[in-house]
Amino acid sequence: MRAVVCEGAGGIDVLTIGEIEDPQPAVDEVVIDVAAAGVNRADLLQRQGNYPPPPGAPGTIGLEVSGTIAAVGAEVEGWSVGDECCALLAGGGYAEKVVVPAPQVMPVPEGVDLVSAAALPEVVATVWSNVFMSAHLKDGETLLVHGGASGIGTMAIQLGVAHGARVLCTVGSTEKMEFCTRLGADVAINYKDAEWASVVHEATGKAGADVILDIIGARYLADNVKSLAYGGRLVVIGMQGGVKGELDLGRLLSRRASITAAGLRSRSVADKGHILTEVVGHVWPLMAEKKVRPIVHTTLPLDQVARAHEMLERSTQIGKVLLTL
Repeated sequence: MRAVVCEGAGGIDVLTIGEIEDPQPAVDEVVIDVAAAGVNRADLLQRQGNYPPPPGAPGTIGLEVSGTIAAVGAEVEGWSVGDECCALLAGGGYAEKVVVPAPQVMPVPEGVDLVSAAALPEVVATVWSNVFMSAHLKDGETLLVHGGASGIGTMAIQLGVAHGARVLCTVGSTEKMEFCTRLGADVAINYKDAEWASVVHEATGKAGADVILDIIGARYLADNVKSLAYGGRLVVIGMQGGVKGELDLGRLLSRRASITAAGLRSRSVADKGHILTEVVGHVWPLMAEKKVRPIVHTTLPLDQVARAHEMLERSTQIGKVLLTL
């Protein structure tokens, strides 16, 4: 089958289209004929040699797909050949076929087309597990989302609004500010033009944010802690701004606040399955009601994978970039 293969590690020039063996399912797995694959920043890190797949995962890139079930393992229940689905992967999505543990497969939400469904698994699982299952965002609270125009950011804004939260976000352009406001954000802050922490301070009447979803890491740590409300929860899911920062424990203690950090890819199949069961139960109905939708910036054919990676590196996209097969 065709797949994206990396000739070593490095820039976009290492991405090529090659032929690899078709995957075969274990008894608890399914094979999916891929319609589309989501492109994520983690994919860029893997291409660069900085984010190797976990043990047992395919060596090829790609953390989420949509498509049609092509084969079913002997012990799999609830899925049949020909079913349309989307899936969360530990790797292997940039290919014509992928093998996936059955608990990591979800039906396509009502009202979402098969290609657009590839934009959902990674971002919805990330937002739901961190903002709701871990940080327990509640109706009436304030959510601050860094990277509001990203795939994760656009989903976090929508889910926050749908659950009655007041949503603030940071972005890098006026265009992205306007888009996030249309999506439901109460306040969008261009971090290139303003000190975002000061804007959050003013916009919340000095109260701060109850939940902060952060993709930046070390560079934002001090201001994130300053921006937490009493009982606030900071959830770190990315390290684009570095891995080591200075933490003001006094501020954290005085605010009775907490910090958690969590990844998704290295979780067990059981953990991922639990998250996705919650997603189907809580988020898919919002999709059917048109309260939440996948935000797709563009779709590109598989052989334009280098262009897709370049878009994410330049942060020119709003929402998700998808590769189609």
